[in-house]
Amino acid sequence: MQAAEKAREPLFDGPEWTFELMEKARDAIEQIALKDLGLDVYPNQIEIISAEQMLDAYSCVGLPLMYQHWSFGKHFARDEALYRTGRQGLAYEIVINSNPCISYNMEENTMAMQTLVMAHAAFGHNHFFKNNYLFQQWTDAAGIHDYLAFAKNYIAACEERYGPMAVEEVLDAAHAMQSQGVFRYGRPPKPTNEELVAMQKVREGYESGQSVLDIWTDSTLGRDKLELVEDADYNARRKMMNLPQENILYFLEKHSPVLEPWQCEILRIVRMLAQYLYPQKQTKVMNEGCATFVHYYIINKLHEQGQITQGAYMEMLHSHTNVVMQPEYDDPRYSGINPYALGFAMMQDIRRICQDPTEEDREWFPDFAGNPDWRGVLRDAWANYRDESFIQQFLSPHLIRKFKLFTLTNDAELPNLVVSQIHNRAGYKAIRRDLAKQYDLAYLEPDIQVTDADLRGDRELKLTHTVRDGIHLDEDDQEEVLKHLRTLWGYDVRLDAVEATTES
Repeated sequence: MQAAEKAREPLFDGPEWTFELMEKARDAIEQIALKDLGLDVYPNQIEIISAEQMLDAYSCVGLPLMYQHWSFGKHFARDEALYRTGRQGLAYEIVINSNPCISYNMEENTMAMQTLVMAHAAFGHNHFFKNNYLFQQWTDAAGIHDYLAFAKNYIAACEERYGPMAVEEVLDAAHAMQSQGVFRYGRPPKPTNEELVAMQKVREGYESGQSVLDIWTDSTLGRDKLELVEDADYNARRKMMNLPQENILYFLEKHSPVLEPWQCEILRIVRMLAQYLYPQKQTKVMNEGCATFVHYYIINKLHEQGQITQGAYMEMLHSHTNVVMQPEYDDPRYSGINPYALGFAMMQDIRRICQDPTEEDREWFPDFAGNPDWRGVLRDAWANYRDESFIQQFLSPHLIRKFKLFTLTNDAELPNLVVSQIHNRAGYKAIRRDLAKQYDLAYLEPDIQVTDADLRGDRELKLTHTVRDGIHLDEDDQEEVLKHLRTLWGYDVRLDAVEATTES
């Protein structure tokens, strides 16, 4: 009897945290996360950081190591000024997609908030990173720390040898095209044997303390096919250069006539990090929805078991409510649909459909309505979907009504906006499709591809922008990016716009 009463004692009582209390809370959270929810996570590494360190992490896109660049300092100065003047808050935590999974918790957090963010980040985000198919296919959680260390040291060595300005010029140009430096639809071409040997030499040189720059200077990585490409005809040339090519940085790394090998490696570093972060752009709603659902379930379980006090529970719920708040469209705070609110609501709705389905639910979701294993249904969704497909498959009419969603058609030829989709069967499908489209990066980011580069002639690089819905690139931004592109290519660059031939 005494042992049972002891087990129900609160994990902590009061706002102050200690490492012993955090370890105790982590163990209790882990018991629920793994045994009850069935989560599968990387080993956790939880670190406590200051506000200044959190700002520093902000400036480096949340990565634990990063090379130096003026833009990171600019972001730090901006965020610090906003934070110090009370115009911007800081996140309670940052979590890294790595193995072990690193979570940065703010030292200013109370013990209640430390418990909440451990459940959110160290188990919710952690599970999503480890199990979602995009992260499994496109990222290497076990190798990211070594690669970041290599990138930081490599660029520092380049600055020492070639000067900060020369390195900065390449980084500026690469950062300008970072969003066009990813493979969106297919895996990148496999490296040739010569490339693999050269890359292995670089890693061995880095690990043994030798100069990686000497290795790259002597290598012919990306140059072995240049003469063959110059002598090929149009069709053969496009085939040898894998044209059309959506990853512009990859193309420049392999085929730029003017870049030195060390500059090509800097392009590779920038595009590799862009590719590593790309799945996060595709899963904002799902990732945050998963983590929010997990922390909400866990804190409620802890409260039911008597392991957190009423005061701590209310503090956690207050924070949770702020996170999932969805302002109305006419609220001054409205800035679109809150990904936390939508993601959490959809996870909760899936559980409701499994446990207490209506006839409407059974009609719309026959595959899982009434399924008692709601945990398995959620784990399957977390593993096999991204935002666009998740919304397309799981957004219910019930939730569409709850969020008061409808579709507006904005036709330039009409004087007024038209409400084109309302709450009926056809409207639900159209609303779900239109909302899903807003999370599809194929529509959010411009489709620009390298279509030709005549290295035998004038060496002009030709790009094609496929225009959707009549939306062209901003002229000022376009010209600035083209300037950077000409720097990396060394010759003229032409960008043509063509209208998309089909509507999706």
